[in-house]
Amino acid sequence: MGRLMGLDVGSRTVGVAVSDMLGWTAQGVEIVQINEDEQEFGLDRIAELVKENEVVGFVLGLPKNMNNTSGPRVEAAKAYGELLEEKFNLPIDFIDERLTTVEAERMLVEQADASRKKRKKVIDKLAASLILQNYLDAKGKLLKELN
Repeated sequence: MGRLMGLDVGSRTVGVAVSDMLGWTAQGVEIVQINEDEQEFGLDRIAELVKENEVVGFVLGLPKNMNNTSGPRVEAAKAYGELLEEKFNLPIDFIDERLTTVEAERMLVEQADASRKKRKKVIDKLAASLILQNYLDAKGKLLKELN
């Protein structure tokens, strides 16, 4: 099996993480700058990372509201997934990512004692890693399909 790529899609950045080859652990890779307003989605950099990491599928976080409703960010994440599907022709799955950014921030404050400025530089990458790790732990459908 190749690696899965986990993405935390925002309006200005996309946090990127990849799994190990066995699909057991997720590691944060980087934060890709995007600009939704100007239709710049960082797909060239994502393509480089897909190739470098032998990615065989994508997992995107869906930032649902706490009451399980979908807001505009959920629609944006789904639209980004469609862009990925068109460009790479690789399978895509989504996972509820409620509170992953909150969890990432808490981890950085409590465990790393990171300043606000430092947290801002790594939070999306850590959130992507948490999204992907949660997916791997839940044995998401891509793991079954790709094995």
